[in-house]
Amino acid sequence: MSEGKRLRRSPEGGYARGDETRRKIIEAAIALFGREGFEGASTRDIAARAGVNAPALQYYFENKEGLYRACAEWIADEAWQAFEPAVLRARAVLATQASAEALIDAFIDILMCVADRTFVKHHEPDQRLFFAREQSGGEPEIGSMILQERIRGPLNKINVDLLERITGTSAQDPITVVRMFSLYGQFLLFHLARRSTLAMLGWHDIDAQNAEFLKTSIAEQTRMLLKFWNAQHVERERSR
Repeated sequence: MSEGKRLRRSPEGGYARGDETRRKIIEAAIALFGREGFEGASTRDIAARAGVNAPALQYYFENKEGLYRACAEWIADEAWQAFEPAVLRARAVLATQASAEALIDAFIDILMCVADRTFVKHHEPDQRLFFAREQSGGEPEIGSMILQERIRGPLNKINVDLLERITGTSAQDPITVVRMFSLYGQFLLFHLARRSTLAMLGWHDIDAQNAEFLKTSIAEQTRMLLKFWNAQHVERERSR
């Protein structure tokens, strides 16, 4: 399958007009793939939503599968720009004989970056629906492969490595993986079951104030759990 055509640039160094057209097509496709699924979304409807002629899709992406791949790459690249600084900081911490507190701070730093994507970017429901369909199966496998390689894999790796140092339990141990997903599950529920959680809290939306409240609460709970697991690790080491 083709990697898709590279973005063209104008001689002046800015994005060419075609790049804006490409972006519009991708955004329209993310919306329709999320709402209708890969099979249900037609290239004609995607082109109409993007305000372009149908042949433009073939020009930029060759076929529908190429467009789906471009959507996954677009989402992955955008997300990684938000996550990469915290991941790099965490890698730097892991490269030293850092204290438990520094390791915990690094874990929470990444957690809060992901929370920002969940709460602050909640005005992008199209991406949520795209993710939900991709996770449920039935969509082209290339989407999951791209998201795993560019986002999920690196995030999971750095998180279990931090947990290994904090808790003393191997990164490959199932309990470490369960702990990681449990900690991230604290806010993913607000992402996946938004309507139910908002109703329970009596909120109309997760605005900036509510998002900060959730982030603070989750960070405090996470710190308490990580300190507890670290204390257990220290006690085990002392008793040897």
